[in-house]
Amino acid sequence: MKSPSETLLRLLAACAFLLAPAAGALAEVTLTHVHGLAYSADGKRLFVPSHHGFAIYEGGKWAKAPGPEHDYMGFTATRNRFYSSGHPAESSRLVDPFGLMRSDDGGKSWSRLGLEGESDFHQLAAGYGSNAVYVYNHAPNSRMPEAGIYFTLNDGDAWQRARAEGLRGEPAGIAVHPEDPNVVAVATKSGLYLSADSGASFRALASGPVYSVLFDLDGRHLWYGGYAEAPTLIRLDWRTEEQQSVTVPPLGRDAVAFIAQNPAGRSEYAIATFKRSVFLSRDGGKSWKEIAREGKGLDR
Repeated sequence: MKSPSETLLRLLAACAFLLAPAAGALAEVTLTHVHGLAYSADGKRLFVPSHHGFAIYEGGKWAKAPGPEHDYMGFTATRNRFYSSGHPAESSRLVDPFGLMRSDDGGKSWSRLGLEGESDFHQLAAGYGSNAVYVYNHAPNSRMPEAGIYFTLNDGDAWQRARAEGLRGEPAGIAVHPEDPNVVAVATKSGLYLSADSGASFRALASGPVYSVLFDLDGRHLWYGGYAEAPTLIRLDWRTEEQQSVTVPPLGRDAVAFIAQNPAGRSEYAIATFKRSVFLSRDGGKSWKEIAREGKGLDR
C-alpha cells in the first residue's frame, strides 16, 4: 500500500506547465507545470521555466519571456549562467532532447554542452559560484554508461559518476554547495541526504519524504520541503544538523516543489508548489505573499 505522501506526490506530479495569454484587456500568465525556479543575478526577476518558455515575475508583474518557447527542464541558475536541459519548441529545428546547455545572457541564447539527442535531465543543479553541475540520469547514454548521479566541473567536457553509497531512493531534488563542488545534497522520498565527497558517500540528515532542497548562498544552511501529515519547510545547518521550521503559507494538500533565494537581497526567498502556486518572502520565510495561485499569475 502506498503512503499518503507517495500518493500525493504522484497526483501532483501529473500536472503539466503551460504559458498562455488569457482573453481580456491584459495578458495573463497561466502556470500549469513548474520546471524550476531561480532569480536573475541582479535579483530583479524571478524565472519560472516551463514546457513553453519562461514566465518572469518582475516589479510585481508577470510576463512571458520573448524568444523560442522551449521546454526547459532541470533549470538552475549560478552567478553568471543558466543551465538547463529539456526539449526544443515545436517550431524549432534543434536536436531533441537538449542534453545539457548553458546560457550566459539570461536565457536569450544557449550553448550546447553535449548529450543532445540523448538525455533530458529533470534533476539538475549547479553550484552558484563554482558552476559544478550535478544531474540524475535515468538511463545510459554515450557519456554515462549506467543510470545514476553524475557531475561535471568543466561544462560537460568530462563526467564522473557518483557512487552514492548510503543514498536511499530516487532523487526528487538536488542542490550543490555554492562554492564547494564536493558538497551536494539530494532529496528523495526516503529523506534528505548530504555528501561532502562529490557524491561518493551520503549521510542522512532527515527522514521521510523530501521533495525540494536548496543551499543558502551562505553555504551553511539547507532549506528543504517535504510532506507527511502536512507540508513542511525546514532550514538546517548541515554541519551541526541544528534545524528550525520555517513558516509555510496555507497550502492544504500541496507541497513545496522548488525553492530559490534572491542573490541581491538574501532575505528574499521564493517557493513554488506542485499545484503551481508561487509565494515570495522578503523576511527570511517569516511571512509570505502569494504571486500565483494554482497556476494563475497574480500581478501585485
